[in-house]
Amino acid sequence: MRTVHSPLRRVGIGLTAFALVLIGGTIGYLVLGFDLLDAVYQTVVNVTTVGLGPVRPLHAAGKIFTIILVLVGVGTALYTFSSVLEVLIEGHMRELMRRRRMERAIGHLSGHVIVCGWGRVGREVSRFLSASGHRVVVIDRDADRLATVPHLFVQGDVTDDTTLEQAGIERAATLVAALETDADNLYVTLSSRAMRPDLQIIARARNESSEPKLLRAGADRVVNPQQLGGDRMAALVTQPHVVDFIDVVMHDGTLEFRLAEVAVGDHSPLTRTSLSSARVHDRTGALVLAIRRSDGGFLTNPSALAEIQAGDVLISVGTADQLEALARFASQQ
Repeated sequence: MRTVHSPLRRVGIGLTAFALVLIGGTIGYLVLGFDLLDAVYQTVVNVTTVGLGPVRPLHAAGKIFTIILVLVGVGTALYTFSSVLEVLIEGHMRELMRRRRMERAIGHLSGHVIVCGWGRVGREVSRFLSASGHRVVVIDRDADRLATVPHLFVQGDVTDDTTLEQAGIERAATLVAALETDADNLYVTLSSRAMRPDLQIIARARNESSEPKLLRAGADRVVNPQQLGGDRMAALVTQPHVVDFIDVVMHDGTLEFRLAEVAVGDHSPLTRTSLSSARVHDRTGALVLAIRRSDGGFLTNPSALAEIQAGDVLISVGTADQLEALARFASQQ
């Protein structure tokens, strides 16, 4: 804060000193016998050093006063001018350098998440992703809102393809459309899908009627915050302990255990084996709660004889080390 306000403070001091010089010079010439207009005119002429002669002959006292006024006035004017120039140049250069650093940092990102919109939903999404170790780039058109963003950001219209390119959409892993209106989210989804057919897109929907439209536009997932909030409130009424446990495991961080998903590749040693024969729990310590098949179906609470297939996703619970061991095991060739 000190570095930001110091140049502005110098400008204020310079303008105040310059005004005092003008007032003092005017009063001095009034004392020397000038009328008010001539006194103001003579003061301005001397302080600005335009080279015009005096409006009336000066005696020794007037010449001495004029010398002092010129020296003080010119010094004050130069100080004020340099302070104003410093604010203009430093502010412009600081903003330019900040944007250049931001562009370079975004240019080095890969596999990051683009969050469109720094509203309530966008802030929560970014907070959770950042806490989970994901790199986030925020897009918003409001400079005041972006001033509070603790992540890399791009200021601009998110419906413009150039803005998406500046956010590194060609290297991003996921785009979250969390804008205020469904129309903007629909447009962003269409543009992003056209630019990156393989990009994962998660869109926000305020109205239920917009959900199928966003899916047809190319969104992989559509989230209705109002509906989720209502479901959560109802679940707190019927199963509060279950909701609290899921919140702690997924978001709170006070428990050692976590929920995670582990993808099984085509050449994974888990392919075409059962949970018992693969000894997943014995080798990693993680517990497989469900298996999502490649067709989207779930096999919940799988038995020990359940066969793991290529393309499956293992929904597992365990400590961070156990889940990491399971991920390494599933990714081995």
